[in-house]
Amino acid sequence: MINSQTALNPQAWPFSLELLPPEAYLVGGAVRDALLGRTAEYLDLDFVLPTDAVQTARNLAQHYNAGFVLLDAQRQIARVVFDQATVDIAQQEGESLEIDLSRRDFTINAIAYDPYNKQFIDPLQGVSDVQAGIIRMVSATNLEADPLRLLRAYRQAAQLDFKIVPATQSVIRQLAPLLAQIAAERVQVELGYLLQSSQGTVWLKAAWEDNLLQRWFPDATQESLAQVAAVEQSALVIAKTFPKLGVELQASVAGKSVTWLSLAKLASLLPSVPEAAEEQLLSLKYSRAEVRAVVTLLKQLPQLESHANQRMTLREQYFFFLGIGYVFSALTVVAVARGIAVEAVAPLVDCYLNPNNQVAHPTSLLTGNDLMQALKLPPGPQVGKLLTEIQIARIEGRITTSEDALEFASQLRDEYRY
Repeated sequence: MINSQTALNPQAWPFSLELLPPEAYLVGGAVRDALLGRTAEYLDLDFVLPTDAVQTARNLAQHYNAGFVLLDAQRQIARVVFDQATVDIAQQEGESLEIDLSRRDFTINAIAYDPYNKQFIDPLQGVSDVQAGIIRMVSATNLEADPLRLLRAYRQAAQLDFKIVPATQSVIRQLAPLLAQIAAERVQVELGYLLQSSQGTVWLKAAWEDNLLQRWFPDATQESLAQVAAVEQSALVIAKTFPKLGVELQASVAGKSVTWLSLAKLASLLPSVPEAAEEQLLSLKYSRAEVRAVVTLLKQLPQLESHANQRMTLREQYFFFLGIGYVFSALTVVAVARGIAVEAVAPLVDCYLNPNNQVAHPTSLLTGNDLMQALKLPPGPQVGKLLTEIQIARIEGRITTSEDALEFASQLRDEYRY
């Protein structure tokens, strides 16, 4: 881990300070986190310059053969991407650094650091607020200018373990309807942060109570938010009882930053009708993989709940695993959160965690081609039905070899002919 204090130390940067003009100031989260002594695996540096921001970034990228991205031509913001750091360089807003800082969201993000003179520029007393662990708005006008900042207050409170001062929270409540104007993709990013941590669960509830989430989750209720907290607690129980499943819950979905646990929490905020849930997820611009995972969870949950007190037959288990697939860990944690005993799901978990288990991870004794050649069958649904019955007979212990499977299929052939 990189100590965040290195953000204030030019010797730890992936470029020479001399390539920045003397009027360059480090701002934003890097300064705040350095004051908190927070660590990071990757440096994320933001600088403001009075002039020539994009050209400075371009020169820096060319000098080190680093990546260059023009983020905003109108506002003169560019990004330089190194192996171990991202450096954003922006044109100063207004005629002075103080004016630029006065246009930011919260005081803790409105602190600048002069790397040449090793001094903080803190016109809004952000350092004191960092030390006090509070989030205070710079102004209501700034929040209104970019309503996503309303939700960002709750996200940063969760990430930093800070409190939002009452006056700021009161303004956020008043401005809450403005969040509906923000692009869904931007809202989804902030929601992602809140869903990924236990601290986020508390602030997700606060955001809902302050009417920030109703536009995106119109069916959510007080019980829904309580369910999110219950999922968080059940994940701890699952991880303690089944460590491998606990690890899987923290794994990313389809290579994205979202985890299976965060999707399980997300499902708690959605309507139980899969089609309605899918519509809300699509409106928030979730990926196909994420939508498919949550919808699958909601479709399969009733079956698991219906067997809370009565174990599924092997046939039922086979079709259950066939339907749930890779979403099993998220479904399990939701089921336990909704009151199903860990002991009731334990047999299914044992099947799932055993890669050689034929119920959860079936392997074929025969292929469709094998059946068609041996039994002179034409392609069609009959072949698929026979393969399914062969697999079920295998997990029930009625057959064990490919020869058994052929004989069994031959007996069933007439039954599935149509």
